[in-house]
Amino acid sequence: MNRRLVALLVPVLLAVAGCTAGEQEETRPAATRAERPSPFADCATLTAAPASAAPSPAGTPGPALPDLTLSCFTGGAPVAVRAVRGPAVINVWASWCPPCRKELPAFQRLSERAGGRFQVIGVNSRDSRGGAQSIGEDFGVRFPMLVDQGDAFERALNRNSFPLTLFVDGDGRIRHTDATGALDDAHLTELVRRHLGVEVP
Repeated sequence: MNRRLVALLVPVLLAVAGCTAGEQEETRPAATRAERPSPFADCATLTAAPASAAPSPAGTPGPALPDLTLSCFTGGAPVAVRAVRGPAVINVWASWCPPCRKELPAFQRLSERAGGRFQVIGVNSRDSRGGAQSIGEDFGVRFPMLVDQGDAFERALNRNSFPLTLFVDGDGRIRHTDATGALDDAHLTELVRRHLGVEVP
């Protein structure tokens, strides 16, 4: 009798459990599918010169930007790094790097002060998407963000340090590379003036 009852109840219990599991399966993906919007700007404008771009400063130009293609954090077409139009300040960072986190707000303020004379661009390197997203949201970082899932960008520059900042002229040549640690507003303003020939208010 007991065996017969168990034999009858098991399929009923499995069916009920299956429905419950099925309902959870249906609701769970909907929650994870709805990704948070990216805090960063789209990368579509990176290959167009800034609106009122400053002319390249005098002096011997440095090397060209690396011949790499990186994806944009917001999606869309990948970006050929060498096609990025300067003048530009390119900051290489990761969410797990304390000096990177410290200086990101200064880069956001610099992008707001650029006035169309140069671009501020991020390259998120060796990082998780969630980590970069959280830092971008926490610090209100809105400038365009390229993604280097490995360290191809740094290897192409023969560098292995975080944070790393490049100052690129209107011809796409690297005028200066800074790896001295977290940069603040005053230091960034001076580096932009010295290497890009732009006075930032």
